[in-house]
Parts: sequence; C-alpha cells; structure tokens
Amino acid sequence: MLVLVGSVSFSSSQIETPTGVTVKAVFNQIDGLSKGDDVRMGGGVIGKVTKLILGDSYSAVVLLRIDYKIQLPNDTTAAIHTDGFFSRKYIALEPGGDEEYLATGDEITMIQDSVVVQDLLELIIGEAKSFFPPPATKMKAAKLKKNCRRNLK
Repeated sequence: MLVLVGSVSFSSSQIETPTGVTVKAVFNQIDGLSKGDDVRMGGGVIGKVTKLILGDSYSAVVLLRIDYKIQLPNDTTAAIHTDGFFSRKYIALEPGGDEEYLATGDEITMIQDSVVVQDLLELIIGEAKSFFPPPATKMKAAKLKKNCRRNLK
C-alpha cells in the first residue's frame, strides 16, 4: 500500500508541465508594464512577464516566460500594448520568418516601447487645436461685422 501511494505522488509530480523558455527584451520605456502581465501572440496568451530589471544605460530589461509549446523565430518582434485605454499592459509578440528559434537566454531585439497615455493625449489635443483656430477677439469681430455690412450694401 505504501508503494502505491509513493507511485501516485511521483506520477502526479511528473504531470506538471515544463516551465517554458525565458527570453529577454530591452525597452527604453515600459510605463505601466508589471510582473505577471500577459505575453500574447495573435491575441492568445502564450506566456507571462516574469521580471523587470533596470539595465545598462537605464534601459528596462523585461524577462518573458514563453510556453514550452511555442517556438519563436529569432526575428520575432515585441511591442508593449494596452488592453484598453486605461487597462493593463501586455507584451504582443509577432513572429518573423527565421527558420531558427529563440532559446532560453536569447534576446528579442526588435521592440516597440510603451506609449505613455499623457503624451498621447497631449498629441491628440495639439492636433485638435490646429483644426480649430483661436476665437476672434472683439476688435476682429467688429471689423468683420463692419466689412460684412459694406459687402451687403
């Protein structure tokens, strides 16, 4: 009976899935990205962000744990996206066409940094202002009114 319990315990530990491949991506800006955030490909979750480290030249080194079933070509790209306007961030991977694959410790070199929401809002507001000129002053309005009256006579 003791042998049976030991074999059941042993086989259940063998059923655990392998942890996967850990790769890194170095970003200039990761605003809002956190440990535990998703790594996605084609909209599906294929891994997690496992560590955020301050790297050389104050860059952000992000370690990604990718499911062992997924093979990422060496020329895979990584971008930081947001689920919604003010939602959580995630890493979106886009596979390339290379026939060799990333292994544990390799680096994804083609990256796109996180967009800072405040910067994006300032850009949108600045663009909107260029479409709408500032309101006319009272003096300009009076001249405009006078010119209109002359033209109507």
